Amino acid sequence: MAPAADRPGYWGTPTSTLDWCEENYVVSYYIAEFWNTVSNLIMILPPIYGAIQTCKDGLEVRYVWSFLGLAAVGIGSWSFHMTLQYEMQLLDELPMIYSCCVFVYCLYECFKLEHAVNYFSITLLLTFSIIVSVVYLIWKEPVFHQVMYAVLVAFLVFRSVFIVTWVYPWLRALCFTSLTVFLLGFVLWNIDNILCDSLRATRQRLPPVIGAVTQLHAWWHILTGLGSYLHILLSLQIRSTYLKHRPKVKFLCGVWPMLHIESQKAS
Repeated sequence: MAPAADRPGYWGTPTSTLDWCEENYVVSYYIAEFWNTVSNLIMILPPIYGAIQTCKDGLEVRYVWSFLGLAAVGIGSWSFHMTLQYEMQLLDELPMIYSCCVFVYCLYECFKLEHAVNYFSITLLLTFSIIVSVVYLIWKEPVFHQVMYAVLVAFLVFRSVFIVTWVYPWLRALCFTSLTVFLLGFVLWNIDNILCDSLRATRQRLPPVIGAVTQLHAWWHILTGLGSYLHILLSLQIRSTYLKHRPKVKFLCGVWPMLHIESQKAS
């Protein structure tokens, strides 16, 4: 998928097994894929703030790890798209597996006693992560990673839909908003891969700023980052409701959703 308009840049020849549709080193000599890089900010800054807020609210540490896991994916993806080096590609792709395992644990353990730890589930997910990591390091096939990630996402989708259908139906809006945003990002990711030649030709005819809108892989980062963030909020709201806390969604600067947990439990 490497564009024909690639330019030489600071990090040298790409060694990654993937090179996306954005032309390399066009915007900056120091950043291989500029828009694919900076779009990761949505996966870095809000989750870090969410982790801090979760600590302040005194919630279980698994949710702090959820936010930090999403931030780790953002940092890894930033490093990958900035350099297009194989080591940075691993820093992007493997944390996607690890953070998703944390999401799965949180969602499947949401109806347990407070601070309860399921060591069997942890062992199972840790074993899965290790096997995927080892296989992927040996067999450098991106499709393998994508399929393993899709398996984890499928577990999250089925569990989320079950909970909002049969347990907490009033959370359907948040659940289906998260799923829809994530699915839209996945659609744009595929369009970027399949219609890369057409997108590049379109960019050549547009002013640079407007052409940036056609960087669909960057939109994948934005939409999946938002969808994943909303999923963590959903998981947090399910858990805090079960523990009889009073969760309330507030909007930072009137725009970005945050879940605030009141310290006093409901009777």
